[in-house]
Amino acid sequence: MPKPNKLINEQSPYLLQHAYNPVDWYPWNEDAFEKARIENKPIFLSIGYSTCHWCHVMEKESFEDEEVARLMNEAFVSIKVDREERPDIDGIYMTVCQMLTGSGGWPLTIVMTPDKKPFFAGTYFPKLSRYGRAGMMELIPKLTELWKSKYDDIVKSAEEIAHALISSSKFSGDEILFSEILHQAFNDLSRRFDPEKGGFGKSPKFPTPHNLTFLLRYWKKNNNEQALFMVEKTLQEMRLGGIYDHVGYGFHRYSTDSNWLVPHFEKMLYDQALLAIAFTEAYQSTKKELYKNTAKEILEYVRRDMRSKKGSFYSAEDADSEGEEGKFYLWTVDEVRGILKDDADLFLEIFNCESEGNWIDPMHGGKVATNILHLQTTFDESRSKKNLNAGALEIKIALAQKQLFEARENRIHPHKDDKILADWNSLMISAFAKAAQVFDEIKYVEIAESAVKFILNDMTLPNGRLLHRYRNGKVDVAGNLDDYAFLIAALLDLYETTFSVEYLSEALEFQNHLIKYFWDEKDGAFFFTAADSEKLLIRQKVVYDGAIPSGNSIALLNLIRLYRFTGKIEFEDKASQMIKTFSQTIKTSPPAYTQFLSGLDFYVGPSIEILLTGNAEGKIIQYLKILRDAFIPNKVVLYKKDGTEDSLSKVAGFTEAYSLIDGNAAVYVCENFSCKLPVTSEKDLRDILSTQ
Repeated sequence: MPKPNKLINEQSPYLLQHAYNPVDWYPWNEDAFEKARIENKPIFLSIGYSTCHWCHVMEKESFEDEEVARLMNEAFVSIKVDREERPDIDGIYMTVCQMLTGSGGWPLTIVMTPDKKPFFAGTYFPKLSRYGRAGMMELIPKLTELWKSKYDDIVKSAEEIAHALISSSKFSGDEILFSEILHQAFNDLSRRFDPEKGGFGKSPKFPTPHNLTFLLRYWKKNNNEQALFMVEKTLQEMRLGGIYDHVGYGFHRYSTDSNWLVPHFEKMLYDQALLAIAFTEAYQSTKKELYKNTAKEILEYVRRDMRSKKGSFYSAEDADSEGEEGKFYLWTVDEVRGILKDDADLFLEIFNCESEGNWIDPMHGGKVATNILHLQTTFDESRSKKNLNAGALEIKIALAQKQLFEARENRIHPHKDDKILADWNSLMISAFAKAAQVFDEIKYVEIAESAVKFILNDMTLPNGRLLHRYRNGKVDVAGNLDDYAFLIAALLDLYETTFSVEYLSEALEFQNHLIKYFWDEKDGAFFFTAADSEKLLIRQKVVYDGAIPSGNSIALLNLIRLYRFTGKIEFEDKASQMIKTFSQTIKTSPPAYTQFLSGLDFYVGPSIEILLTGNAEGKIIQYLKILRDAFIPNKVVLYKKDGTEDSLSKVAGFTEAYSLIDGNAAVYVCENFSCKLPVTSEKDLRDILSTQ
């Protein structure tokens, strides 16, 4: 048994994967930096995550290799960081990589001075040079020689890079953005849109659900059918493609091709959450069953495979199993025939399987003798072509999927990253809460409430501060902006689902913490880390909406919603300042900030506050059904019961004046806290909402 290195006592699954490497890895701690200072060695910083395919490849080729490890141990003090556990560290050094190389990705490789200032950056490096990519056996001696012979130049370069990094995280602006920027974002997305296969740009294609939810809002406000077409085409093509797991449900990370056929097979919790929300809103907007079914299938995958016994959600599932990417998800024709017997031919035809395989391996450029299950048309179209009775095809396919799923369960499963992250869990809570409203599913409420109680009970300190990561009963890492912002959003979504004032009160408490510890009093908006967090090279401020919306983008929407919920003007003032702070940056490339622009859309309005009053549960349920049936994104909904202690008015003072009308339940529809006459019939409520 090899001797473990210093990662052996860590909780991160990614760090533990490297605990028996011959590289003398350190976790990110002061011991590593002190050793580097004493020995005057550069730091080799390697950042990745446990379900990252190319992280596995680099580990196998380089970090498990005795020759590479010997060179690394002689030349560097080597540090491993889990990007999901420490997004603050990853965010800084990924920015460096993008500045120095023009691109980024994981594994992220940084070489830096003992005072954390980088002078070299890259991503994946094999053991030996190939395909024009430097190998570790050549790279390490070159860096070692530079450190010895050009030390002063390296220090000077590192200082310059650090100054450039500081400048990249400074935002200043004084302009309030209006609807023109929304039009610009739509026009830019339109130019990049693929009308044949949906999505934006060529390959690789990423889901980027916040682009789609922005476009739904643009369609709603402007009655722009092209915006709706872009959303529907993208969601439909993704759902038909190999990026979707047609046997076990859920979406893979991205498509390596432009047709959504060949995925990168890892499954991330945040993708499931954001895509479930996008499909849920698409169903609200169109009432097409495909979107409803897909949202529910995503949530079923998460409930079945990604939920802990305590009710929280795991982080990810790997792309690899048995050392091969995608092996768990691929099928030969003979395997399918052996499982499905008489129904095999129909299934093979519907899911486009071929004896010689149906996909080209992007790494080797050749056909692979396995199949990625995918559809060319919807079941409705297939049923029509085959002249099958309504539902007959769906019943046959559902049975076949069940049989294949049961057979697949006997395979060796991909690694599951079982750490619990507050921010990703909060996204998933929002997804279940929103789906509970739209699909009227009580079990989704129970799942969402169970997860939020876990965060409140197990990941929150007695002083109310939030922690980022939980695993094996141990909670650690100070909460960052994303943790707070996403949890506040989840609490607001749960309030609108259950109308438990406790959730609204908790959201306000966390918002107070966020403002106290993260707000930039000088330039506005929120830093990624708290004022009392570990001091890193810089204190970053992030607004770019990447694979996950930025914490600042979600925080903007939270502030606007909290203002509408409570009437407290300080929240709108903060929102206004955020828009000014980021205005110049967002104007340079609006499609890079679509989640922020969704918040701006709410801010610009029109938006409405809806207050339900009364104890007539049946009537209230009918009103809620009408409200939740319609896609009205820029609204908040409150519910005040009469005849009980009025806890709502304690957090939303303006609601105190509203009550029953002639003993009946009533709905007040308000704009900027100015309310129309109360509505006491379902028809009148529908009439008012039809104008929104």
